[in-house]
Amino acid sequence: MVDSTPLLNSDTILSKVYMIYDEGRDMLGTSPQGGKSKLPMQGVPQPTRDEVLKLPRVHISSHPVMAHKMTLLRNKNTPPPQFYQLVKEIGALLAYEATEKLALEKSEIETPLQSTTGYRLAGGIGVTPILRAGLGLAEGFRQVIPDVQVWHLGLRRDEETLQAMEYYNRLPHQVDLQVVYAVDPMLATGGSAIDAINILKRRGIPRLSYLGIIAAPYGLQRLAQAHPDIDIYVAALDESLNDMGYIVPGLGDAGDRQFGTF
Repeated sequence: MVDSTPLLNSDTILSKVYMIYDEGRDMLGTSPQGGKSKLPMQGVPQPTRDEVLKLPRVHISSHPVMAHKMTLLRNKNTPPPQFYQLVKEIGALLAYEATEKLALEKSEIETPLQSTTGYRLAGGIGVTPILRAGLGLAEGFRQVIPDVQVWHLGLRRDEETLQAMEYYNRLPHQVDLQVVYAVDPMLATGGSAIDAINILKRRGIPRLSYLGIIAAPYGLQRLAQAHPDIDIYVAALDESLNDMGYIVPGLGDAGDRQFGTF
């Protein structure tokens, strides 16, 4: 059954994302009644970097250009326009790494000189950015594969419980693609990534992967254990989560820094 809901343009999507995102931002360290509450990651055991580097199907970029761009991205003085551009560039670099093993099929073509056999991707590719922060990564992916299908999924994090909450879903009911990549810059506790993969799996997609910019060992381990059948690609693996559930050293709020909503 095809969803007949009218498609929304990018401005409408972003306006809805901003409204829901702003309404959902709660004060950290306070309960709904205004009293002090325990910070969400306070006292929670976390794995080390060395422990998660041993996990199968986890790919941490070691490319020198990636390291250079990550340094620019982390810098607190990088303005939003440059930050967004860097996110797109990192998304393109991750796309090259994550598509290395895609299936190909032969294609007969004519060059200006003679006939020859080339190759093309065997089956379509999908990208699902987790709104709103995943939009820049998805744009970078499209620079590598312009005809990729993009489906938006809105998940926001409850700042007290750190649980993912779905508020927007434009995924088709039936999918006929080679692979779909869920993209989100920050893999902190892993809640949003785990939920996104669960939602995509219910569509019967044969192969799924996750792309992110920075991962904390805690979230990376949770995602790998919850979905051992997917590949995980990230540009950098950081040290840990702080008591509030933020990645450190990290880069701050990837969504705010992309769109200038500090």
